[in-house]
Amino acid sequence: MDPILAPSPQLAMLRDIHDIPPIPWWPPAPGWWLLAIALTLLVIFVWRSRARISLRIPIPGITLGTWRWEAAAALRDLRRRAGAGQDAKQILGELSELLRRIAMARLGRPACAGLVGTAWLDWLAAQDPNGFPWPERGRILIDAPYAPSGALRSRVGTKDLLSLIDAARAWVEVRDAPQGRRHGLSKRAIQGLTRRVPWLGARGNARG
Repeated sequence: MDPILAPSPQLAMLRDIHDIPPIPWWPPAPGWWLLAIALTLLVIFVWRSRARISLRIPIPGITLGTWRWEAAAALRDLRRRAGAGQDAKQILGELSELLRRIAMARLGRPACAGLVGTAWLDWLAAQDPNGFPWPERGRILIDAPYAPSGALRSRVGTKDLLSLIDAARAWVEVRDAPQGRRHGLSKRAIQGLTRRVPWLGARGNARG
C-alpha cells in the first residue's frame, strides 16, 4: 500500500468538531441586575415626586412650568408669609404686581397694562368669574403704596390679606374667561370706567 494513502495513527485519534453550547439567558449577568435595580429606583423616585407635587398643588389643570403653576406657587408663598404676620405693605405690593402679571398672562398686555387706580379694580371685577368685589375690598391695593406701614397694619388685618390672596388664587384656577368677557370688559365695568376716565366715553361717542 502506498504509504501516503495508509491511515495515520494521529488521524485515528481525532474527534468530530462540536458546537459551543448556547449561553443560558438565566440567571442574568450582574450588570443586568444592577440595571434593573437602577430603573426600579428611578420609577419609585419619579412616582413619589409626582405625588408630592400633587399634594402641594391640588389644582386641576395646572401644569408644571406654566404661568399658572408659577402664579399658584407665588401666591401660596405669599399666603404663608401673610399668615405669619409679615409686613402688610410688602405683601400688598407683591400681590398687586402679581395680579398684573396674571392679568397679562391671561388676556395680554394691551388689555390691562394702561389701567390704574379704580379703573384697574373695575377691570379685575369684570374679568373675575368668581365675582370677588375688587372695587371695594381691593381698594387697599392702590392705597398701600402711599400709606405708612404702621397705619396700614392697623387698617388691614391678616384676614383681609388672605381673602385678597385667595381671590387671586381662585382666578388662577379658572381655565378660561367667561364667554362675553374674554375679549373685553362687561357693560357694567365699561360704565364705571367711563365715569372715572372721561376720555373713554368721548372716544366711544366719536366712534359712534
